[in-house]
Amino acid sequence: MWLGRVSGGVDVFFVITGFLLTGQLARAADPGTGVVLRRWRRTFVRLMPAAIVVLVATMIAGAAILPESRWPQTVREIVTSAVLVENWQLAADAVDYAARSNAVSVVQHFWSLSIQAQFSLLWPLAVAVLALMARNAATRHTYLTVALLGLLAASLTYSVALTAEDQPLAYFHTMTRLWEFALGGLLALWIDRIRLAPWLRVTAGWVGVVALVACGIVLQVAAVFPGYAALWPTLCAVLVLVAGHTRLPWAADRLLASRPAQYLGDLSYGLYLWHWPVLVLHLGGGGIEGVGLVEGLTIIGVSLVLAALTHRFVERPVFGRGDARATRWCATGLIVVLGLALCWKLAAVARNDAEGVMGDREHPGAAALGGPAVPEADLLPPLIDVYEDFVRIDEWACVPVDGFDSPHCTQPVDFEPAKRVLVVGDSHAQQLAGVLEPIAAVHRWQLSVAVRGACPFSTASDTDPDNETCLPWHDATLEIIDRTRPDVVVTIGTRDVRAGLTESTPAGFVDAWRQVVERGIPVVAVRDNPRFDYSIPDCVAINGRNSPECGADRESVYAPDPPWTALADVPAEVRFVDIADALCDQQRCPAEVGNVLVYLDDNHISAAYATTMASPLEAAFVAAIDP
Repeated sequence: MWLGRVSGGVDVFFVITGFLLTGQLARAADPGTGVVLRRWRRTFVRLMPAAIVVLVATMIAGAAILPESRWPQTVREIVTSAVLVENWQLAADAVDYAARSNAVSVVQHFWSLSIQAQFSLLWPLAVAVLALMARNAATRHTYLTVALLGLLAASLTYSVALTAEDQPLAYFHTMTRLWEFALGGLLALWIDRIRLAPWLRVTAGWVGVVALVACGIVLQVAAVFPGYAALWPTLCAVLVLVAGHTRLPWAADRLLASRPAQYLGDLSYGLYLWHWPVLVLHLGGGGIEGVGLVEGLTIIGVSLVLAALTHRFVERPVFGRGDARATRWCATGLIVVLGLALCWKLAAVARNDAEGVMGDREHPGAAALGGPAVPEADLLPPLIDVYEDFVRIDEWACVPVDGFDSPHCTQPVDFEPAKRVLVVGDSHAQQLAGVLEPIAAVHRWQLSVAVRGACPFSTASDTDPDNETCLPWHDATLEIIDRTRPDVVVTIGTRDVRAGLTESTPAGFVDAWRQVVERGIPVVAVRDNPRFDYSIPDCVAINGRNSPECGADRESVYAPDPPWTALADVPAEVRFVDIADALCDQQRCPAEVGNVLVYLDDNHISAAYATTMASPLEAAFVAAIDP
């Protein structure tokens, strides 16, 4: 709430789930098909009533509070949360560079509930299979132990490896978390054989509690988990469970078993469900970066009240109806959630129907800079769709690049190209292709693009300090250049255009240009666009169009002369294009120009605006590409 960090509570949640579920299944006299079906139904009835209420309330509040630019993402994630696969949606977004412009979702916390539900569906089935193979209870116990040991070893190994390779993906991946359930399951099978002296149990309980509280403060959980770091909170949970109920007045369990703690435990699921959307709706609705002490306490208080009401009027009544009636209630509620999500999606589609087309008199975009004011018209692209407004090079003829998920794409043409132009670099270079496409059509150039998000065309990467992705991609780009032999290579010539005049042309950029020039191919380096610390579309949605809150003063982001003018070692075959005048007038770099949104997020030019930049920049690009 105030520290901007998360604890290891989710990992404890997984350990306890494995502990309880495995213990219940192991004690079942006949863990066969009937037990599996009953276990599935009980899990569904336990999880879904409160989740359905929260999802419905979140949809209603989100439609009223969230900026329109957030609607598509919110609808998509509410649906994946309702069907308990939100973690896979977030995992897919984690490896999709275009999805990195997504704001924090109001239902992002459903990722952990999704993983718990997936384990709770699969593990009873696995236990039933093992029970069929076992001759008796002792054999079944052995089989379960071996299975859980194998699951723990395999999942923990995979978790450590994937966390080191791609931590955002590992964070939401089901397979990187299964070992935590397995750890709890092993404890359930063997805890009755653990004998500790009372003083050891007291020590274990307090060490577990104190270390768990410290976990989220000491570790950057969101940045290093799961991997081996998740052993900290999971082993803390094991210590508390092993300590058990000592009945000693100075033991940790005396605190944990107190009436207030037990009541909070009763509310914990509802608190988990409510606190996140209450916080994110408060932040997202007002464009607020963080909360103060009073705001934070208010959010916690509101979440506790909502959790108490949900427990009293939803969880207890539905859970007490009996499995059959409760299942029907949950199924009906799930249909309501999906139906409301569909209605919200249809409403979003209807709001997306803006009048006018790009480049018409009402939507001149960049062509309006420095000219007479353009009467206000519908904003293009519509806020509801702006986060998706990347230049769609994937619709060209694309071929894979070995070892990468970023292809090399070439624009199909029905003429003999006068020039073959290759655009290389990061996602800003991809958006630059949107500027070049109309110019290329006029001058009979053929464009091709080889770009990878967050990897500028450079021999040294400050976005990939371990050099695991961007430098190999740079080498792959050079191979594409050697194979295709374009007439000219176009790339971004500066970076970090931010408030405070931080723009620079790194030495790695110049070295990369030199590598191309040495191959006998000229380079066109283009000045980068400004970057902001907030989403421009969200700012427009919250503060209104042409608000001074959105955008920046030109003199705060762009120096009068580009940084390359101060370099003495740039090869003569490198030509430059400064696009600042197509993004800013003499005073401002605005959020919208000529009824067109300039940016699709906090740092990418929208494809719509890029198209309108072709006219004012045509002469400069022709002079650089075809002098």
